[in-house]
Amino acid sequence: MRQPTIRDVAEQAGVSKSLVSLVLRGSDQVRPEKRDAVLRAVRELGYRPNAAARSLSEQRTRTVGVLLNDLRNPWFIDLLDGLNALLHDQGLHMLLGDARLNRRTGQDLARPFLDLQADGLVVVGTLPDPAALGTVAERIPVVVAGAREPVPPGVDVVAGDDEQGARLVTEHLIGLGHRRIAHIAGYGAVGDLRRGSFEAAMRAHGLADRALVETCDMTEEGGFRAAVRLLGRPGRPTAVVAVNDITAVGVLSAAAELGLRVPHDLSVTGYDDTSISRLRHLWLTTVDNAGHEVGRRAARCLLDRFESAGAAGRLHLAAPTLEIRGTTAPPLTD
Repeated sequence: MRQPTIRDVAEQAGVSKSLVSLVLRGSDQVRPEKRDAVLRAVRELGYRPNAAARSLSEQRTRTVGVLLNDLRNPWFIDLLDGLNALLHDQGLHMLLGDARLNRRTGQDLARPFLDLQADGLVVVGTLPDPAALGTVAERIPVVVAGAREPVPPGVDVVAGDDEQGARLVTEHLIGLGHRRIAHIAGYGAVGDLRRGSFEAAMRAHGLADRALVETCDMTEEGGFRAAVRLLGRPGRPTAVVAVNDITAVGVLSAAAELGLRVPHDLSVTGYDDTSISRLRHLWLTTVDNAGHEVGRRAARCLLDRFESAGAAGRLHLAAPTLEIRGTTAPPLTD
């Protein structure tokens, strides 16, 4: 059976083929009665747009490459949800790539998206060499989401305000009465910003000499090992600020193994407000890093770049909020 064409839709609706195309692209330049007639004909005929033909006529593929640095990080799920929601509303489709896999196999990180003629690229998370995006940005619009490393000119950066978030959670613990507070720090620009803000908050409250820092690789195992080092020393901290939720899970495991009750003996906080933090048996106090909003803003920046290619790159920061749950309480002792 022959598939209906755009000509068939136009004839049944009593309009031109160009007007059908405007309706299918979501244009607001069509009168409501004409739009209704076209959409009714589409439904009655069972018409499905030919994506390949449309791409040729528009000289666009209506696809957006999304290069994800770490598929294991649950915070990126919220970010991708916000990103995809707005792209989908605009008739765009995501092509997801795994940056870790590309690095292991020695592939150019962005080459597959250029080969597939993606209309734009969103890089999610920290890449080892963000400067390499310069050659890509010369060909297609590029937006970086969820990272704070320096980027080439013409690339927008959208992220949560890590300094504000780390200050919120540190001051929450200080407000509860904690004085010996440790930070399990991460790596990269995001890790540095969170660590610097923790240390600045401690200094501002005259607690610089009681601030402890251990570094880790931002994994559960890394958090566990760093927490064992911190909690096994004399004068152990009464609270731990973990760089992210996954690290905080490792801290909770270390506390349980050492016989410490959370939050009675030890308060623990995470960062990112991932689905992990909301599990009932964890119920982790954490920072909501506005992942969904970061994703939506990244999509908006990309859409804006489709209209104004060559504009200077900008930094967009989404405001974090503190989510107080069951892993923080006043200390038993100072």
